[in-house]
Amino acid sequence: MSGNHHHHHHGHHHDHGSTGNLKVAFFLNLAFTVIEIIGGIWTNSVAILSDAVHDLGDSMSLATAWYFQRLSQRGRTPKDTYGYRRYALIGGLITGVVLVVGLCFVLWNSFQRLLAPEPVNAPGMIALAVLGVLFNGAAVLRVKSGSSLTEKVVTWHLIEDMLGWIAVLVGAVVMAIWDLPVIDPLLSIGISIFIIWNVVRNLRQVFEVIIQKVPASFDVELFEDEVLKHPKVLSMHDTHSWSVDGEIHVLTTHLVMQADATREEMIDAKSHVRSLLDEHTFQHVTVDVELEGEMCVIGHGQQDSECDSVHDHSHHHHH
Repeated sequence: MSGNHHHHHHGHHHDHGSTGNLKVAFFLNLAFTVIEIIGGIWTNSVAILSDAVHDLGDSMSLATAWYFQRLSQRGRTPKDTYGYRRYALIGGLITGVVLVVGLCFVLWNSFQRLLAPEPVNAPGMIALAVLGVLFNGAAVLRVKSGSSLTEKVVTWHLIEDMLGWIAVLVGAVVMAIWDLPVIDPLLSIGISIFIIWNVVRNLRQVFEVIIQKVPASFDVELFEDEVLKHPKVLSMHDTHSWSVDGEIHVLTTHLVMQADATREEMIDAKSHVRSLLDEHTFQHVTVDVELEGEMCVIGHGQQDSECDSVHDHSHHHHH
């Protein structure tokens, strides 16, 4: 237990740092999003508007990340037994929906432009794109030092943004030299599709966590094979594994042990289960042990098909 306690304290130390980082990143991003929207309208560029939507999404995910990181400092409450972690999913959902709506709007405009290209202010686009690259570069450096997973995710977002701006920069330079206004909507569509692809991927992960799917990196069958190698473990059943937020996982299982298993052997079997699980990701593990021949009660006293129902002499085994 003391080890766990340790983790929490350690967590608090860098949480304050990352809350500060996220806060700064959020306000910078928001300010920049406003500049982009104005700049997109001024240069008449849909490519810049699609980047603006992307940044708006980033601002939202930063805002929710910052908010939930602050919530997380309260730790668990009697009603929120996983602490704040499940709430972070809601942040992901909201951001995803906002991005999809915003991008549909941008895509609609881009397709209109493809059919009837309009001249754009290429020098203005170049100026904005240079600003965008510098800005996102600075933001990457600011957040990169962070070690929390939220910050790692945010770093990725910022790097993607930077790539978006580099694309706009290249496109603007080309349009400044040659009269090819069609490049602008093409860039916009490219950026939008890239972002939508990412959003869908993230939403799928969020959805898998919500429906309590087994964590992607965890192989239940392999895990069961390893557990059954313990000399006193006869079988296991009712194994469930799901994820709290995509990072921290939960596992519960029932072991059936030989009727003569001692208390030490039971404890050993439990720690054997624990040792098979990465303790950083599996922070909630519950192992239930029953002896062979005991009645196994699941739910409303009905017997599970996998339970051994040889209960006529089960009483002898209760010491």
